[in-house]
Amino acid sequence: MRPTATPPLSIWRSPRPSLRWVPVFRRNLLVWRKLMLPSLIGNIAEPLITLVAFGFGLGALVGQVQLANGQAVSYLVFLASGSICMSAMNAASFEALYSAFSRMQVQRTWDSIMNAPIDLDDVVMAEMLWASFKSLFATVVILGVMLALSISHSPYVLLALPLLALNGMVFASIALIFNALAKGYDFFTYYFTLYLTPTTFLSGVFFPREQLPPLLHTLSQWLPLTAAVELMRPLFLGQWPAQAAQHLLVLLSYGATSFYLALALTRKRFRA
Repeated sequence: MRPTATPPLSIWRSPRPSLRWVPVFRRNLLVWRKLMLPSLIGNIAEPLITLVAFGFGLGALVGQVQLANGQAVSYLVFLASGSICMSAMNAASFEALYSAFSRMQVQRTWDSIMNAPIDLDDVVMAEMLWASFKSLFATVVILGVMLALSISHSPYVLLALPLLALNGMVFASIALIFNALAKGYDFFTYYFTLYLTPTTFLSGVFFPREQLPPLLHTLSQWLPLTAAVELMRPLFLGQWPAQAAQHLLVLLSYGATSFYLALALTRKRFRA
C-alpha cells in the first residue's frame, strides 16, 4: 500500500506561542541601530511639525474645544492627545508594511530566517512586536517634547506608555494583513488612502467627533484609533477615561482578530 500523504496544515490553525520570535526581534533591532538616527527623525519630524503648525497656529484661532462631557480644553491639548495616537498608528503601519515587505519579499530575509528552527508564526509575531516597539520608541520622544512644552502636567500621562504600545500592536497587526496580500509597494497606497486617512479624520484627532454627521459619528466610535484617542485624551487632562473597559475591549478585539487574520494570510502566501 502507498503511504498516505499527510494533509497540509490549515492556515486557520491557532497561533503557536513561543519565544523563538526573540532572536528575530533582536536581529531587526541590531540592523535598525545602524540607521536609528535618520529613522527616528523621519518618524518624529512630521508629527512635531503638525503639532506646532496646527496646535499653536490653528490653536490661536480656535482657542478652546468643548468635549462631549461639556469640558472646555485648549486646542493644543486636544490636538496633542490625539496626534500622539495618530503618530503611533502611522509609525507601526509604516514598519509593518514597507519594512516588513522588504524583508519578506525583496530581501528574502524571512526565508533565510526560517532555515533555522524558527517557524513563520515566530517571524510574524516578531514583526508585529518590532513594529510596535518602533512606534513606541518614536512616540516616547514625541511625548517627551510635549511634556517639555508643558502641554500636560498630569501624572496620568505615564499610563500613555502601555496604551501607545497596545495601539502600535493593533495597527501593526492590521498592516500585516495588507503586507500578506501585497504584490508590490504600490498596493500599500490603498491602505493609507482608503483606511488610515479616513480613520485619522473620523477618530477625533483634529476635531471633536460630535461635529460629524450622526451616521459617521456612530461608525467612528468603533474604530481602533477612536478607542485609543478616547483613552488617551483624559490622561492628558488628569482624568480617568470614561468607558475605559469598552475602549480597551475594542483595541484588544481589533488586535487579536487582525493578528490572527494576518498570520493566516501570511501562511497562505508562503504555502503558494
